[in-house]
Amino acid sequence: QLQLVECGGGLVQPGGSLRLSCAAPGFTLDYYAIGWFRQAPGKEREFVAVIDWSDGRARHADSVKGRFTISRDKPKNTVYLQMNSLKPEDTAVYYCNADTAGMTTLRSPYWGQGTQVTVSS
Repeated sequence: QLQLVECGGGLVQPGGSLRLSCAAPGFTLDYYAIGWFRQAPGKEREFVAVIDWSDGRARHADSVKGRFTISRDKPKNTVYLQMNSLKPEDTAVYYCNADTAGMTTLRSPYWGQGTQVTVSS
């Protein structure tokens, strides 16, 4: 059973940076896509970024393009979300998920527990 473990959230000032990690200990991620979603209080969960584990192709939501970068480290079996130039509206619980379909969605079967990111002065 694929388990995803996130870490790296926290409190940061506007304009600051954080790097989130999503690890899949002991599981081979070949043929999976790994994505990041976020959910702010009172809002629906939304797509942030996704990466294909095999070839590294990535896609980012327009709202984070140019500020966030998704990447993977195969030896560490970990996906990262580098978040720069953070804004208060980036405040949310961030979740990673996985799917074999080449893309992750809200209906993807595997989810991490979430990590809180708060952007505030």
